[in-house]
Amino acid sequence: MRRKALEGLRAYQHAARPDGATAQVASAQCNAARLLHPYCAQKKAQAATVLIPSLINPADVLNLGEQTSLMRYLAERGHDPWLVDWGAPAPDDRDLDLGGHITDRLLPLLEHIDRPVILVGYCLGGTMALAAAAHREARAVATIASPWVFSAYPDEHSALIARLWAEAKPLCDRLGYVPMEVLQSGFWALDPGRTVRKYAAFADMEPGSDAHTAFLAVEDWANDGPPLTYAAARELFEDLYAADRTGAGGWTVGGLTVDPGSLPCPSLSIRSTTDRIVPAAAAPRLREQHDSALGHVGMIVSRGAPQKIWVRLSDWLYENGG
Repeated sequence: MRRKALEGLRAYQHAARPDGATAQVASAQCNAARLLHPYCAQKKAQAATVLIPSLINPADVLNLGEQTSLMRYLAERGHDPWLVDWGAPAPDDRDLDLGGHITDRLLPLLEHIDRPVILVGYCLGGTMALAAAAHREARAVATIASPWVFSAYPDEHSALIARLWAEAKPLCDRLGYVPMEVLQSGFWALDPGRTVRKYAAFADMEPGSDAHTAFLAVEDWANDGPPLTYAAARELFEDLYAADRTGAGGWTVGGLTVDPGSLPCPSLSIRSTTDRIVPAAAAPRLREQHDSALGHVGMIVSRGAPQKIWVRLSDWLYENGG
């Protein structure tokens, strides 16, 4: 298996890629963060659906290819999707924590949308969407594979994250940011067997096939991304992972305590029952819940995502004015 995985890894490293994607014009920008509206559906009678990705890895996972684009799917279903792209932090952003990304980047971007919004956050983007909804009235809020109750993580998972952060923290403090390679090493460590299996499977894929192309797109996304500011990483690993301020009801953003249960709007938590990155028990407890056996990334880009996740989200958006 390992020999096959190394063969697949070499094939991945040397595989031909298509030309780079065309740069998208931002509808609004706040420092490095941009608000994108690639499908330009101006439908004033309905709420705008704002997709909020994690700070980790690029935003294009939500608009990745024709067959694996949640944004394209929503546009074709008659919704009006917008996308937040957090961009790369500047050298003087080291003190910009998670709350700062919400109050100083996300909320100003939302002000450029002149009608009600529905916030849909993926992974850490869902955690941040709940905080944004505490500051700005939203028509509804949905989270997909988003962490909230960090005390629900398995003990070995929490111990691994704590050890990785303790080892990386001194260097990251000096740099003022956390390189993507540090974050990626943590994801690999959660399930090293999966990494071996996926590259072994890639070794047998026909170059140019749909599966081959999809694998390249997802892995290039997973292995790419800007660094995380030092303050955001410190808050994530110490205040959330270690202290569980979100799950314990003590996370404050912009002077407000974020309590998903007190949001006055409809809310939906989409969870994965097989997720190692965000176990189902760690997801926020919202008014509605939808469980799926698709994995953390599979809920967004797999062939099964449209029928098992996306259609449920689309129906819920229609139910709530989106």
